Parts: sequence; structure tokens; C-alpha cells
Amino acid sequence: MVDADEIEALLPQTQCTRCGYQGCRPYAEAISRREAEINQCPPGGSPTIANLAALLQRAPLPLNPSNGVEGPPLVAQVDEATCIGCAKCLLPCPVDAIVGARKQMHTVLLALCTGCELCIAPCPVDCISMVPRASLADAPPVPESQASRRRFLAHTERIVRRAHERDALLAARKRMAVAGGPARET
Repeated sequence: MVDADEIEALLPQTQCTRCGYQGCRPYAEAISRREAEINQCPPGGSPTIANLAALLQRAPLPLNPSNGVEGPPLVAQVDEATCIGCAKCLLPCPVDAIVGARKQMHTVLLALCTGCELCIAPCPVDCISMVPRASLADAPPVPESQASRRRFLAHTERIVRRAHERDALLAARKRMAVAGGPARET
């Protein structure tokens, strides 16, 4: 059996979930266990499928259409006139490529955007669209996959840490409420 690390290294690290898994690592682990086929990654497309087939000594397969279609690398674009600054696009971005603050216009850092499309659904005003990276005159190249992986791991770590901090704060507040809490000034 091929190690999941070797498989993951061949994936594009968009963390888009189109493969049916919550990121490239879970997909790599499923492939390693033979629970998933090698043709479920639309961002990687034919080249990734061919590389996985060679690594795993399997026959290459066409991209599974139920996972999406192969296309050019995409990048998110925010319509600045429409953005209301709700910040709902920030959390789903797996590589923190969107910046902004509540009630302020958001923008996409093109050098970091993996084109995962996860920012589109939460936007209540449909101000985010995906465009081919090559159609933008000033667009930097597709982010290097291992850099995107590091950003994804940092994003995930931060979310988990904040959840633990929030849970600890809520537990402390609950303990204080049960104990009568601090005296309030009147």
C-alpha cells in the first residue's frame, strides 16, 4: 500500500472538497485505503490522475463527472460595488486568501487563491465570481501546492484553536454564573 503522504504530495492542495472529502489529505488517505478512486479531483484533472495512476500502478481513469469538470485554473473575484462586508466568505476560504473586515469591502489575494470556489455559496449578495486566472492581466501564477497546503494547515489550526478558546471562555462564564458570578456595581 502506498503511503497517503506520497499521494497527497501529488494533489493540487486546493482543498475544494469536490472530491467528496474535506480536503486533499482525507482524499489521499481514502485513496491509500482503496476507498476512493484516483479520478475525483477536478482541479488536478488529467495530469493528477495520470500521476496518481503511475504512483499506484493503476490504469488511468477519466475524471469522474460527478465530481466536476476539468478546466483552467480559476481565481475568485469580488465585485467591490456589491460587497456588503458581511465577512461570510472569510471562514470558508481554506487558505485565507480573502481579506476584509465586517462592513468593509473584501478582496481576494490573487497570489494565494487556489480557486476552490468555497467562498461563493456563503455570500448573501452573490458578489463573488470565479474567473480563469489567465484572463487577468495582473494575475500571479497558480500558488505552489505545498505553500497552499501550509496555509490550509495554519488556517485549520487557527480555527481549532479559536474553537477551544471559545469553549473555554463559555465554560468559565458558566462556572461563574453557577457560582454567583462577580458582584455587579449598581
